[in-house]
Amino acid sequence: MRLVKARLLDIDDMQKLVAKEIENGTILARSSDEVATNIRSYILAKDRDRVVGYTALHIHSSRLAEIRSLIVSSQYRGQNIGKRLVEFALKEAKEIGVEEEVLVLTYLTDFFKKLGFIEIPKGTIPEHKIWADCIKCIHFPICNEISLVYKIGVKL
Repeated sequence: MRLVKARLLDIDDMQKLVAKEIENGTILARSSDEVATNIRSYILAKDRDRVVGYTALHIHSSRLAEIRSLIVSSQYRGQNIGKRLVEFALKEAKEIGVEEEVLVLTYLTDFFKKLGFIEIPKGTIPEHKIWADCIKCIHFPICNEISLVYKIGVKL
């Protein structure tokens, strides 16, 4: 299993992997064009040439980044792939100079808390995040996701 940055040729496999979670509203739908526009933010877990998981590190500002679209194939769960993807994204956030925190909106609260994230009130999420992304969600405006942040100064 290796972690690599996504390439444009990976988009079809990424879309297939996430299709079920998009359908049930666990993950926000993103068009292939949107994925392509943001391809540099995606980190893939690959087993040989097969995409078995991924996430994205989206930059909102010099102070705030966000981990988005975390997915691991059901056949590969329980192997710490999700943890490795998140740790890779946090390391990248530090390396590129994100100053304060990394946000995540999730149903997997315990998973992220084990990685050092702390729960925050949704009202503290930047408004541009809500209007850029949340408004596209099938659950908007009644969202049960939990918002958490990872403070950049905390070691992995």
